[in-house]
Amino acid sequence: MRNIGIMAHIDAGKTTTSERILFYTGKSHRIGEVDDGQAIMDWMEQEQERGITIQSASTTTYWNKHQINIIDTPGHVDFTAEVERSLRVLDGAVAIFDAVRGVEPQTETVWRQASKYNVPCIGYVNKMDRLGADFFYVLDDIKNKLKINTIALQIPIGKENSFEGVIDLINMVEIHFELDGEKVITTPIRQHHTEAANKWRETMIDTLSGFSDSITEKYLTGEELDAAHIRKEIREAVIKRKILPVFTGASRRNIGVQPLIDAIVDYLPAPNETHPTIGHRLKKDETEDISIPCDPNGQPLGLVFKIQNDREAGSLCYIRMYSGVLKSGQTVYNVGKKKRERALRILRMHSNKSDAIDNLSAGDIGVIIGMKFAQTGDTIGCEGWPVLLENLQFPEPVISISIESKTISDQDKLKDVLSLLSKEDPTFTIRENDETGQLIISGMGELHLDVLVTRILKEYKLGAKVGNPQVTYRESISKVNEHTENFSKIIAGKENAAKLTLKVEPAGRGMGNKYIFAAASSGKSELPSEILEAIERGINGSLASGIVMGYPCIDITVTVTSIQYSELTGSEFAYEACASIAFDEACRDAGPILLEPIMEIDLSSPHEFVGEVMSLVTQRGGHILNMNAKADEDVIKAKAPMEKMFGFMTSLRSVSQGRATFSLEFSHFEKKSER
Repeated sequence: MRNIGIMAHIDAGKTTTSERILFYTGKSHRIGEVDDGQAIMDWMEQEQERGITIQSASTTTYWNKHQINIIDTPGHVDFTAEVERSLRVLDGAVAIFDAVRGVEPQTETVWRQASKYNVPCIGYVNKMDRLGADFFYVLDDIKNKLKINTIALQIPIGKENSFEGVIDLINMVEIHFELDGEKVITTPIRQHHTEAANKWRETMIDTLSGFSDSITEKYLTGEELDAAHIRKEIREAVIKRKILPVFTGASRRNIGVQPLIDAIVDYLPAPNETHPTIGHRLKKDETEDISIPCDPNGQPLGLVFKIQNDREAGSLCYIRMYSGVLKSGQTVYNVGKKKRERALRILRMHSNKSDAIDNLSAGDIGVIIGMKFAQTGDTIGCEGWPVLLENLQFPEPVISISIESKTISDQDKLKDVLSLLSKEDPTFTIRENDETGQLIISGMGELHLDVLVTRILKEYKLGAKVGNPQVTYRESISKVNEHTENFSKIIAGKENAAKLTLKVEPAGRGMGNKYIFAAASSGKSELPSEILEAIERGINGSLASGIVMGYPCIDITVTVTSIQYSELTGSEFAYEACASIAFDEACRDAGPILLEPIMEIDLSSPHEFVGEVMSLVTQRGGHILNMNAKADEDVIKAKAPMEKMFGFMTSLRSVSQGRATFSLEFSHFEKKSER
């Protein structure tokens, strides 16, 4: 079995390659084209209209007696959470690179995510038939930008219009593709290609010998290196993430896909060959880290990595099993929520279609129907063995819009739809503005919110009025301050009193909020745990509701330094309220500041427009970080406030005759400057 993902920058050919894999493995009987809106993996109406992948689609196919579970992920930076949660549950990935553009900004982002989850990868340089394609430039670009040792296992025969096939450097043969790529023909290497083939095979063996003693030994003694031994050593180095074997082709022209499927089976690990997953076993007052081997005979344990709402079936919970077996109709235990649920049916997905299966075994990926409480990141297991797989962490939403229903009768319906969408997508948040009563929705970018609003209007057929985009700010403090609060209130004839002192201090930018309890009770009684929890609740509630402007607080360290407690008057309510008031008062005198999101901008512009493009960025308060010149364009990296980036696309098109492109990614929060 292989659990693989296909990842890359937008428009590098992920879905096109996925469609070919499905066709050649016999899963589909036609090749769906993204450009015609016919791709099987892009099943959402909006994906077909926009020609981009929005939701990661999952499917299962078979090749040479191996089961391959494939997840096709989005390339657009606004849907980075889809990629993140897919990579968390994969054992291997295919990184696709554009033969003209090389390593693009979103490629670097997904590569960082793959490194974070230790996912072994193979590389595929696509679009070798395009004008300006250069396989060897892309090899160097990968090595320099992604800091990984590349090893070419194929080299292209020709390029651009003359691209006709590949040379396999392990078996030293030419591979050609006929009849829409269905017929794969191997021939001996022609004389005018032998010099290049020998040179690159020498480079391949030389690179591999740096990771394999047995290859070095055989090479130095002049022994013949057989193909099976080379593959075995490459596989070991790939699983340890030491090297990135690179293949090439042109998926749209059906060249190079079958050797890529062979490589998935040959070099990417099976679920039981990867590092055992680390789980956190819950004990009375602590958690213990344990490793979980991929064993079908073990206790059942799985991770919900995606929720999708289906009109008829309800919540579809995509789950990766790490241990044991889950059977259809079985009662399961949601470890984090401490609730029992029933797995009514188990499905094997093929994009938006499905087949029912009896069970899901360790290492496999499937969909459970019938779970009511499950959310993205939940662990499904059994009560006798409460183990948590870590929660998925997602970036902060940076852009908000107001939304309201056109009629009062649709108001509750709109709230229900929004809560369904936020359950599906953890980077989409909803809050109600206390002063105006408006619903404010937040997301990762203009495209992200545009897609969600279009789904509300078209998919759920709800009339809604949408406001202009607004920036999501944060609040923090700039000074250290200490405050003592004395709270007393009589409720139903009983006195509720609390007294505590807390200190607030600014943490470094990006360090997050920190709560420290460093107080001993000055009363005679010991502090009950309920009181401690109430204080923490009060502070966390205040951090979420802001200081002056009502935006969430970040990068503040809160320390409770002393507390006075009496059994007679001390109640949970009193301490929660006291902590909340103390925090607000302390922060108001600690130099509160407003922070704005700063975005990282990656721009690609033809040489002749680069001056106007850079000028446009600086006009919007941006700072140019660096510029790299490529063969046919300049690549500019810059940073600018999110507030100034609305409508940037229109301005960029007008100064570059529509030929420059850009992508935005959240970088950090910074004190809002007076502009």
